[in-house]
Amino acid sequence: MPIELYYLLLLVTGFVAGIINTLAGGGSNLTVPALMVMGMPADVANATNRVGVLFQSVSAVRGFHQHGKLPWDAVTPIVMPTLIGGALGALAAVFAPNEILKPLLLGTMIAMALVILISPSVVAPGADEKPKTVAESPLGLVGLLFAGFYGGFVQAGVGFVLLAAITGALRFDLVRANALKVICALGFTLVALIIFIIDDLVAWVPGLVLAVGAIFGAQLAVKFAIKVEQRVLKWFLLVMTLVASAAALLSG
Repeated sequence: MPIELYYLLLLVTGFVAGIINTLAGGGSNLTVPALMVMGMPADVANATNRVGVLFQSVSAVRGFHQHGKLPWDAVTPIVMPTLIGGALGALAAVFAPNEILKPLLLGTMIAMALVILISPSVVAPGADEKPKTVAESPLGLVGLLFAGFYGGFVQAGVGFVLLAAITGALRFDLVRANALKVICALGFTLVALIIFIIDDLVAWVPGLVLAVGAIFGAQLAVKFAIKVEQRVLKWFLLVMTLVASAAALLSG
């Protein structure tokens, strides 16, 4: 494949993934294989993908903040467990064999799809429900720690795990949960990326090309999330979970 065409593929894939990751999760199921097309080993593609995710998360956080949908008072207690988990997950990814990545991704995607299919109320809190703090929800704390670890380890599909913790355990509505999700992703992606940079696993040019597309995708996704009803976001999340599960199954 000519290098120009390859970079165009990365740009478009990054744009689509930016939309998917901001509204739901699973965009890395597209971007990691796109990076591997040029012959990157799985660990290098996994690390390089974080460049796009980082810039996409910054773009999404800025958008949600500008629309007043980011509950800053809840940020620190929600982000901290994911940072701890993210550091542990990234360290595990550095030393773990590449063969572990696909089974972990597949298992997580199938589990999330089953949760949403069997109990859709998990991602759709009632309008009168009051969000819980992390201190009030041990299940939320465990979910955030696991989400951080999973995100630091493999990244792909971590949005679903974060949403399960933030909407399911802490009971935030989907718009604010997505806003909190992207700021969590920003935090543990930064931690993971630093570790991967130290281990010289990042291919910067493909990563930055991916990031350009992801930034614009995230901006478009925030505008969509603000305007549509929560039930539309719920169905979008369900569809994307099934698609991500199918992608993980096919890649396995």
